[in-house]
Amino acid sequence: MSIQPIRLFGDPVLVTPAAQVVDFDKELRTLVADLTDTMLQAPGVGLAAPQIGVGLRVFVWDVDEALGHLINPTLDLSVEIQDGEEGCLSFPELSYETPRAFRAVAKGFNMYGEPVTIEGTELLARCLQHENDHLDGIVFIDRLSADNRKLAMKEIRESDWFASAQATGLNPSVKVSPHNLFGKGM
Repeated sequence: MSIQPIRLFGDPVLVTPAAQVVDFDKELRTLVADLTDTMLQAPGVGLAAPQIGVGLRVFVWDVDEALGHLINPTLDLSVEIQDGEEGCLSFPELSYETPRAFRAVAKGFNMYGEPVTIEGTELLARCLQHENDHLDGIVFIDRLSADNRKLAMKEIRESDWFASAQATGLNPSVKVSPHNLFGKGM
């Protein structure tokens, strides 16, 4: 398969909700392989299809040496939260404490259309939530407190990668997350 370029903050595909996968075919299996190869090369612990410019509800992960993928996911989250450092391949060299549910149960399908349930805590739960957010057009800075979001935006505006993105006409926007922030953030 092949390594794909990762879209950076400011690209409209990152804030556009992804479409449901309807065809579990060879093209989907190629997409999963491309996502996996790209994530491993980056390196990262997760990557969603919109991050390589594909508006489909597909993501992959590599947590605790376990590779996985999920298609058309839904999440059930615990009320218990965790704070932890979080970054994103679409925001190079940026990381902030980000509140997430401590436990997540993700249900969806594998690349062959078979039902799959993934249960995770801590890093896997964080990864499942982060990648699922990408499928809803939500980026991790949307989950930050107002003060941290301002700091993150300042850091982004001062970065070389953002200056390059703006030079190509990409204008980012930050929106308020429609998801439960557990009393943190806006």
